[in-house]
Amino acid sequence: MPEDLADLVEQSAVDGTPSREVAGQDWVEFAAAFLANHPPGQWIGRERERLTNTIDRATGDKP
Repeated sequence: MPEDLADLVEQSAVDGTPSREVAGQDWVEFAAAFLANHPPGQWIGRERERLTNTIDRATGDKP
């Protein structure tokens, strides 16, 4: 995933495309869409699950 983002940024720089044209006006929406395009089996999905499980254990939401 980091490589995909780096490629996107590099290519837009080479093309002279402004960052707002790449990401739009809402950076959070861009990030969410970017993450959605990467399957959960990749590292971000595992880290997201690990974080969720840690928070659940800390708050007592999971046994």
